[in-house]
Amino acid sequence: MKSIDPDDFKVVSPIRLSEIPTNLRNKSDDAEKEEKLDKVQVKLSALQDVMYAHNRYGVLICLQGMDTSGKDSLIREVFKEFNPRGVEVFTFKTPNSAELEHDYLWRHYLALPEKGKFSVFNRTHYENVLVTRVHPEYVMSENLPGILSVEDITPEFWENRMEQINNFEKHITQNGTIVLKFFLYLSKEEQRKRLMRRLEEVEHHWKFSPGDLKEREHWDEYMQYYEEAINKTSKKHAPWYIVPADDKEMARYIVAKIIWEEMQRHTDIKEPELDEKVKANFEMYKEILKKE
Repeated sequence: MKSIDPDDFKVVSPIRLSEIPTNLRNKSDDAEKEEKLDKVQVKLSALQDVMYAHNRYGVLICLQGMDTSGKDSLIREVFKEFNPRGVEVFTFKTPNSAELEHDYLWRHYLALPEKGKFSVFNRTHYENVLVTRVHPEYVMSENLPGILSVEDITPEFWENRMEQINNFEKHITQNGTIVLKFFLYLSKEEQRKRLMRRLEEVEHHWKFSPGDLKEREHWDEYMQYYEEAINKTSKKHAPWYIVPADDKEMARYIVAKIIWEEMQRHTDIKEPELDEKVKANFEMYKEILKKE
């Protein structure tokens, strides 16, 4: 299998989704991908332990993708070797009444990782420039000043919202949160197959929602808004990675490898040195324990 280079997936200049593949057509079999993922899982888990001791950074992993793109299974597989206390997963659904009494980023601030830990956003603050653009009527529930009808939601409104998101991410990165954003790029045909499987296989029935078909009708709009959001918000401090997602096993490995490789750039993450006075008294401490 060809080595995974994060730069091959990172968005550093304007992209067109129509020109990016949704499948790498990698010749390796599933067993090889799983073996490589297993190795990265263990290394990421060890890294988080060191991060916890270092206590300077938190890591925010943002996952976006169309329905059936594999976000849930990716989270399960990539982070399964972590100490459960070292990672928290948040899924942001329709805002509840308490959340609607605050600005749209408020609930995301509350879910940011503590120092030494990972937070995974399964759907993210970007829903506010994706789903709400496809369905601008959703914005009305936010009771915003000057927005009395859908007609009041202008192109400038979306420009401002994306600038707010950029400022949010800049603020948190400057205060110790490492931000990595992944778009699981699924083809419309592969989504059709996965939805069909949910209908045909009894054990997957529970996953199906008629709403998935309704949202599928807006596929082209979603791709347009994903492309625009990615191009306007992929920054050096908070980059986007476009991960081909037609092959679930490969997508999981790519995301895990990118996280690992990008974390290696933070060379200051190390276990703290033990106080020299404490180290000098190790033999004394051993004797105290032996005498118990």
